[in-house]
Amino acid sequence: MNIFRHLPLLIQLSFGAVAVLLICAIFAQILTPHDITQVDLRNRFQSPAFLGGDWGNPLGTDSLGRDMLSLLLRGIQVSMTIAALGTIGGAVLGVTLGFAGAWIGGWVDDLIGVLIDFQATIPNLILALALLAAFPEVNFMVFVLIMVIYGWEQYARLARAIALSAKNQPYVQAQIIFGASPARIIIRSILPNAAAVLLVNMSINFPRTIMVESTLSFLGIGIQPPDTSLGVLIGQGRDQLYNAPWVALLPGLVILIATISISLLGDWARDLVDKE
Repeated sequence: MNIFRHLPLLIQLSFGAVAVLLICAIFAQILTPHDITQVDLRNRFQSPAFLGGDWGNPLGTDSLGRDMLSLLLRGIQVSMTIAALGTIGGAVLGVTLGFAGAWIGGWVDDLIGVLIDFQATIPNLILALALLAAFPEVNFMVFVLIMVIYGWEQYARLARAIALSAKNQPYVQAQIIFGASPARIIIRSILPNAAAVLLVNMSINFPRTIMVESTLSFLGIGIQPPDTSLGVLIGQGRDQLYNAPWVALLPGLVILIATISISLLGDWARDLVDKE
């Protein structure tokens, strides 16, 4: 706790915001006061309690009379889960390919390098749209897979550079001379030294993954009803910005807080790594 108190105020607030989001994502089913599929057309567009509405729906209701708090909690759970799995999966795939290309070399390294350069030249949104078009049906796991493919290139480039640099280091050369296998050298020696940099890169890319998921869901080509996500909620509320602005503004505020908080923590962690 003493260490936490000595952190900058923005970093403390960022830690607090991320902790709240994680609690909401993990315990969404327990915290939701209503079923997200529970429709009450007589209670549609009810104002949030802080705007004079009923405390039975503290954050108001949407165009179908569904409880906004329940929808928001489910949206946080879905968006954060997709972003987390997509970021972790992309990191695992990218690091594996980056290390493999650097260590094996030859045509394998050339092929991985071409794939990295090819993906780097395609705008992220165009790439995601092309991947979505390749699947006849978009469900949760397909969306996670798309996020993995979307993010692997940056980790592969970083891991390849780290592995190429480490191969020439004396501690790696010594292990090669003594007959250590490439897998052992990478897992026991290179990866632990690169873990801090890779984790910082993951924290920086995590908000980008949230934004891509939210953008695609906002456009109606991501998570499909009756399930929901933060992007879906914004898309459903864009036509009610004048008579029921909370439907779109509340999930938009959550995305804003999440991306800023995680980005600040990523920048802070990167500064710590650079100092070391």
